[in-house]
Amino acid sequence: MAGVELIPGEYGYVILTLVLYCFLNVWMAGRVLKARKLYNVHYPTLYASESENKEAKIFNCVQRGHQNSLEMMPMFFMLMIVGGIKHPSICTLLGLVYIVGRYFYFTGYATGDPKNRISLGRFAFFALLGLLITTISCGIKIVIA
Repeated sequence: MAGVELIPGEYGYVILTLVLYCFLNVWMAGRVLKARKLYNVHYPTLYASESENKEAKIFNCVQRGHQNSLEMMPMFFMLMIVGGIKHPSICTLLGLVYIVGRYFYFTGYATGDPKNRISLGRFAFFALLGLLITTISCGIKIVIA
């Protein structure tokens, strides 16, 4: 029963923020599926070859934008889940900034020019740094409690 008392009521917002990211991920996957049809890239091909497909670069940018989001997802989830134990409101805010940043990262990348992912997408990385700090703080608070 003591474990339940450790989790503040605001932790529900952390959970809802993680669910929101799942919706973003599904949307990005849908964009990749749409790009597969549009640029004629069939499964199981992960990336198109420029020698075989003149639209390979733009498809690969769409695919890479989603793939990068998948690569970062475990770190984002872990930092949200753990940091949110002691800092649920801050983690929720940072999580929302991260999600918006990932949206712009993906849509910028999907233009076919990888440089476009950085303009507003960089805020996701600042949010991730903030989540790292809240997770470290959570660990320290648990150790000294």
